[in-house]
Amino acid sequence: MDWAAALAATGLPEPGQLNHREIFWRDHQVWLQEKGFMLRPRYRPGWIPSWHLKNRLLLDCEDGTPLVPGVAIDAIRIRDKTDVILKQVETVLEEHIIAQRVSSPKDPQNHCVPILEVFEVPNSKYHIIVMPLLRSFLVPRFDTIGEAVDFFGQIFEGVKYLHDRNIAHRDCNAANIMMEASKMYPDGFHFQHPKHTRDYSRFARFYPRTRRPPRYYLIDFGLTRIYDTRDPPPIEPIIPGGDRSVPEFKTTDENGPMACDPFPIDVYYLGNMIKKHFLDGDDGDPDGDRMLGFEFMRPLANDMTAQDPAKRPDMSEVVERFTKIRKSLSWWKLRSHVAKAKDSPYNVFRLARHWYLWTEYILRRMPAIPNPPSE
Repeated sequence: MDWAAALAATGLPEPGQLNHREIFWRDHQVWLQEKGFMLRPRYRPGWIPSWHLKNRLLLDCEDGTPLVPGVAIDAIRIRDKTDVILKQVETVLEEHIIAQRVSSPKDPQNHCVPILEVFEVPNSKYHIIVMPLLRSFLVPRFDTIGEAVDFFGQIFEGVKYLHDRNIAHRDCNAANIMMEASKMYPDGFHFQHPKHTRDYSRFARFYPRTRRPPRYYLIDFGLTRIYDTRDPPPIEPIIPGGDRSVPEFKTTDENGPMACDPFPIDVYYLGNMIKKHFLDGDDGDPDGDRMLGFEFMRPLANDMTAQDPAKRPDMSEVVERFTKIRKSLSWWKLRSHVAKAKDSPYNVFRLARHWYLWTEYILRRMPAIPNPPSE
């Protein structure tokens, strides 16, 4: 039976075909190539789905997964074969301007993602932002407590850097915290399937964070605001970000949601990220990805997520308190294995791997808290 013909007769779209977001990238592929960026085969003119040419399932093919949500896509910078991300932003929202401004100072305390290039899309309402290829800070797993301590320190430092300059991120939830892991993944990885290689042929080889420390970045400056002063504190209309649990989002009067100071909301976002991923787990799945061994962060995380924003510490106090916490941790604690609540206690392979790495780190005198290079 000709399944393609049968599907066409139904009028339904063929599985694996481009969605409306992807069509934008396909239609601009030649122009992007002229600008020096090559998209994957799926987005090039004349693309023929590989599952039509091979006897393979759609989901087993590199080009078989639609881009969701589709505002960002990976590409290769042609001149040096570097993996990058291209993000489509609406010109009127000025995200491209704010992103360039907050990322431009070459300061080791600045953890805003570097903006490599910005250009306007002809005859459209969009600009394209070019960034390094990033991945979730949660994958691969943290191997040791010290690796997570490095993560906390970098992100606290990055948000403090913004606040010290009267900049509120306004959406620094877990989804907008990423890591640049090119040193960890010397052969690269697939943008949509980060556990796999670019060609989707095998699992991507990677090094532990302790061996090749990554740098963590804040992304997505669509809600970010830059203020002239914080004295008095700026009071802004509420625009909910990705984490809708912020107490201020639930305060209303007869006119709807009340305005508030955005800086304590940033503090809440970070505290709740720690509680969700390192302490308590997700409300719907408390033992899903919850990590064990981080109770030393609970007092600080609880204060950062206080219901009353006036009772939350500011980022200077967060960094000060975290520095004391960090100094109080023994080398044994920092070298400890990071387990998850859902892990089987009988996973001999994972435990053996940890002790192998533990021995290597001790013998090679590698820092218990990784020390990533600055930009």
